[in-house]
Amino acid sequence: MREAPPRRKGHHLVNAPVTNRLRLTTALVVLPILALTACGSGDTGGTAAVGAQASPAPTDDPVAAVRKVDSIAALLPADVRKAGSLRVGSSVGFPPGAYYPNGPDKAPAGQDIDLADAVANVLGVKPIRQDASFETILPALGSGKYDVGTGNFGVTSDRLKTIDFVTYINDGQGFAVKKGNTELKKVTDLTQLCGLTVGTGAGTTFEATLTARKGECAKAGKKPYDVKVYSENGATLTALQQGRIDVIMSTINGLRYQASQAASQTTFLGEYHRLDVGFAFKKGSPLTKAFRAAVNELIEDGTYARILKKWGTSASAIETSRINPPEHA
Repeated sequence: MREAPPRRKGHHLVNAPVTNRLRLTTALVVLPILALTACGSGDTGGTAAVGAQASPAPTDDPVAAVRKVDSIAALLPADVRKAGSLRVGSSVGFPPGAYYPNGPDKAPAGQDIDLADAVANVLGVKPIRQDASFETILPALGSGKYDVGTGNFGVTSDRLKTIDFVTYINDGQGFAVKKGNTELKKVTDLTQLCGLTVGTGAGTTFEATLTARKGECAKAGKKPYDVKVYSENGATLTALQQGRIDVIMSTINGLRYQASQAASQTTFLGEYHRLDVGFAFKKGSPLTKAFRAAVNELIEDGTYARILKKWGTSASAIETSRINPPEHA
């Protein structure tokens, strides 16, 4: 969705110099409560459309009490247990999933951060988190750059061909418009978007869905919708407020959270399609069984419910974690 700005580069959040961290877009500093999803946004020009302060993170810490469970930690490969750490490729920039409530030179917070840290505690390992743009994480898993990826990755049939997933929440696809827009009230069919400009994130299920089904407008005898794709977080909202896009397609939880913030001036149009969301791994990873057991331990001991309550995502809770479930019909 941006014209042609430089893409954000991944950088280490653990022991990383401040100069590297400050390479994040200004939008993440000024508009963290308004950034849409880890799926990304872009167009860093003209970010002054909304000048909101950072939304403070909740202060409760359900992760602090989580301890190592030896029987689950034993499911990890011996080399990982010996190393005592896991490399986590993390897409950061959207509440309630993962964002910088105190600026990019401080620690990130969010549902995904808490869940990953809680799983690491159960497994007795330290997560070495590296911030990366959403669309780069899945390919980097295959190359071995990361052991696990987080970023609200939806489980789809196409992704299952090359990626293994361990589910931890049920989120999905939704739409939002600028507050006061009465043209769209709820999107139940993509032909309702015909003739409009839709903003979404690069490399996301939203982009894939919109691209695959773009021909439906022509079949209905209508003008096709236009898709603008963003590669970095923070500017999708600016584009909406400036009238360069008509509607946003993004995560249900992200758009719902955004609409709850008065400064965003958006209206959430509801759910379009539900998807399981999971930790992502390279195909055939030996880590999946340990992660599934750790998530289920958190569900059983109540930590999982407390984390979701903290971030207002309890409606997306799952009953049990699964490895590579089929995509929702």
